Amino acid sequence: MKAFNIFILYRLPLGILFLVGGVALGVTIGWWEATIPLLIGVICLVTHVMFGPMRLVQEAVEAGDLDKAMGMMNKIKFPKLLYKPIRSVYYFMQSNMAMYNKDLDKAEATIRQSIASGSPMKEYEGMQYFQLGTIAYQKNDLKEADQNLKKAVRMGLPDKENTAAALLTLASIAMSRRDFKTAKEYFRRAKAQKPTTAQIVSQIKEMDKYISRMPG
Repeated sequence: MKAFNIFILYRLPLGILFLVGGVALGVTIGWWEATIPLLIGVICLVTHVMFGPMRLVQEAVEAGDLDKAMGMMNKIKFPKLLYKPIRSVYYFMQSNMAMYNKDLDKAEATIRQSIASGSPMKEYEGMQYFQLGTIAYQKNDLKEADQNLKKAVRMGLPDKENTAAALLTLASIAMSRRDFKTAKEYFRRAKAQKPTTAQIVSQIKEMDKYISRMPG
């Protein structure tokens, strides 16, 4: 696995090296003999352009090394040339990084680019709209937040933590509109997910104080 990661990291210079070596071999000895190094060089360059170092980015994010992940992403100079599902993941991660840095405008722009690029899997598509809804909520655009979070829940989210977070935000939006019946229903559904993340558990406990006093 480490060897493959090293290959990904140095795929571009390797590709150039094989192409230069293949051309030199073709000129000096023969083009038939140069076929294999030329082919390897083309494969290295094409896979570099189409996939980039996104595997390494994901591993860095999972390890909690966001600086390394951002450094890897900055190596991608032409994201529009990435293979569409990979491009979608690239923009999704760009949005995550922007949210981490409190840059909501960039976070919104890049998640919209992720959505426009399509989704590699159904659950991931739900996460795109969950992200868009969360950004809108933080911008206090409750109408946009409500629409996108509902869409995310309909599409399905990959785990109970994200589902509970989306439902809690929808409950909060309903509360702000004084739609207490809807707020209670979203809150009930959020609790039913039985999330374990400390932040979400805390939000449920805090919201429970207000939900219990509501009419309807």
